[in-house]
Amino acid sequence: MQYEITGGNLPVLKLRLEAGETVTCESGAMSWMDDEIAMQTEAGGIGKMFGRMLTKESAFLNTYIANRAGEIAFASRFPGSIMAVEVTPEKGIVIQKGSFLAYIGDIENEVFFQKRLSTGFFGGEGFLMRRYHGRGIVFLEVDGSAHEYDIPAGDCKVVDTGHIAALSDTCSMEIRTVKGLKNKLLGGEGFFHSVVKGPGKVLLQSMPISNTAMELYAYMPHPSNNG
Repeated sequence: MQYEITGGNLPVLKLRLEAGETVTCESGAMSWMDDEIAMQTEAGGIGKMFGRMLTKESAFLNTYIANRAGEIAFASRFPGSIMAVEVTPEKGIVIQKGSFLAYIGDIENEVFFQKRLSTGFFGGEGFLMRRYHGRGIVFLEVDGSAHEYDIPAGDCKVVDTGHIAALSDTCSMEIRTVKGLKNKLLGGEGFFHSVVKGPGKVLLQSMPISNTAMELYAYMPHPSNNG
């Protein structure tokens, strides 16, 4: 199997499947493919189906199988980046809601619960994320440009709300309150930051879609409150 990511900030993932090879994605994620490739839709069990729905993923997954060699493509739904993350039994990945695009290989996924209530309420990523583990490659959609950091044990990265796309399952995440009343009220960074602690990697996104939506909303016409 071969793959390439093209298209700049409007990226497309193109996979060249040999006969018998497969790729799995959310329902509706495929953009185009050759006629040599067939689709199978499955839920993977009632528990996994509801788990995906809780994390705002599609209830069903599509597996595409190459009857003969052919190409299949997945386009990003938002200007940004597509990242390929290698997963091994020793190195899983936890991703935010909506970042999953597709995977190849022997990959399992499950709901990942934030253990700290404060992280779930104020971190921007919510209580529920998804953990992918096994052996293969997971492809992620990242809003804006992607920036990966290796965080050693005992160190951390402080991140503004919404900028975390994914992190190693060896990392932990908690919430830190912005210090100082003046900083809270006038600093423009809100009251809370997410803190990712190592060891492991964190993948950050430069333009969270939620932030972009708020910026666009400010320029949209709004009906008069009187009218």
